Amino acid sequence: MLSALVFIPLLGVLIIGVGGFLKTDQIKKLSLCLMAIALGWTIFLGFNFDLTNPHFQFQEYLPWIDTLGLSYQVGIDGLSLPLVALNSLLTLIAIYSSENSIKRPRLYYSLILLLNVAVVGAFIAQNLLLFFLFYELELVPLYLLIAIWGGAKSGYAATKFLIYTAVSGILILGTFLGTTWLGGSHNFDYSNALTSAIPLGTQLILLGGLLIGFGIKIPLVPLHTWLPDAHVEASTPVSVLLAGVLLKLGTYGLLRFGLGLFPDAWAVLSPWLATWAAFTVLYASFTAIAQTDMKKIVAYSSVAHMGYVLLGAAAMNDLSILASIFQMVSHGLISAMLFLLVGVVYAKTGSRDLNVLRGLLNPERGLPLIGTLMITGVMASAGIPGMVGFISEFLVFRGSFPVFPIQTLICMVGTGLTGVYLLILLNKAFFGRLDEASSNLPAVLWSDRLPAIVLAILIVILGIQPSLMVRWSESTATLLAPSNFQLEQVSSIIIR
Repeated sequence: MLSALVFIPLLGVLIIGVGGFLKTDQIKKLSLCLMAIALGWTIFLGFNFDLTNPHFQFQEYLPWIDTLGLSYQVGIDGLSLPLVALNSLLTLIAIYSSENSIKRPRLYYSLILLLNVAVVGAFIAQNLLLFFLFYELELVPLYLLIAIWGGAKSGYAATKFLIYTAVSGILILGTFLGTTWLGGSHNFDYSNALTSAIPLGTQLILLGGLLIGFGIKIPLVPLHTWLPDAHVEASTPVSVLLAGVLLKLGTYGLLRFGLGLFPDAWAVLSPWLATWAAFTVLYASFTAIAQTDMKKIVAYSSVAHMGYVLLGAAAMNDLSILASIFQMVSHGLISAMLFLLVGVVYAKTGSRDLNVLRGLLNPERGLPLIGTLMITGVMASAGIPGMVGFISEFLVFRGSFPVFPIQTLICMVGTGLTGVYLLILLNKAFFGRLDEASSNLPAVLWSDRLPAIVLAILIVILGIQPSLMVRWSESTATLLAPSNFQLEQVSSIIIR
């Protein structure tokens, strides 16, 4: 049942790859249909998901290579289910937003679907080695998507991404090998990881490997330098997937394998992790203020907002872990929407430079609806009440403040800075007088607007009724939290 999420898009890769009989428009339609089926299947699994069960559900097990300890073991819980749904939704949106006239469509859509396979496989894998294989698999399609369909410096950006992520994979694999061998486990199954048998000092070393490995993927400062380059050179659909889904592999890995396997070592390092999160938020926010490229501003905003996830995870209580999961979904929706809108602006004006753009909110000759949606996205990212960004950040701060008050206050300053750099973006690009060179811009079709509108609706709905999402993760957050902070306190914060 769960494997369908892997094999549905994989079937598309095979059909498109060898199906020479498919025309260009048919390739896109087939990709859309397959991802719509995958999203529908994810929703079906959600309706059949037991909210009271914190453990893995819909588990499947198939022996693979026993001599290596590798098995095909998959399952889903309250941590992975929201991310799997997010992955299916944003992949569908990325395919829909791709240009109909895109070059080499057969390869392009095959890579998009293969990327979806790798990400969903990593989210549901319950064997450490299987997770690593899926984690490394996403390198290939994403590298090619940036290098082939990217901008002028796409080769440099793609190579930089490949090197950074390869180092990340080496560190993660080394940690998994050390965990299995030192713990005395006979295979790499997550349920058999005997980390309690490993001395605390060794646990700290192993956890350090995971922190750096997944810290590159998130990315956390100073391991972040590959991300702005990748975003600037990548096409809009690839940026949507990169910010909305791919970065979540890092935060998911920290929660699943860092906190999940090494809770004692995590508790020792948690003050340093909270400080790292605060530094990341502050540095990325100030750097975003200094940018003039709209895409770079949103890219650095992504770095800052992923710091909130680490802050919540560092606090190690029910509420903060639940908030971290919510923040991952919230950031995925908001960042995807912002990148889509920046992509429309670039497509219609030919520029993302804030020193060039002016008055795009002009109701007659500008991009009024795109500007309105951008204002909505900015409000959500800045944490305005009524938007999903406010709920996720408030829960992170509420859960982490009793444990790390200073670091939490610093991150709150980062929230204020979010409003600063995004308002600079709005003020320069969308307000003022539309110059003659930018007047009478090409019409924005409803096909261009629809993906951002769908995301805006979800952002508002989850901002007004967050229990639609958090209820799937409550029991799993309780299981992951080693502290005594009880999740029942959430009921006084979230209106059910």
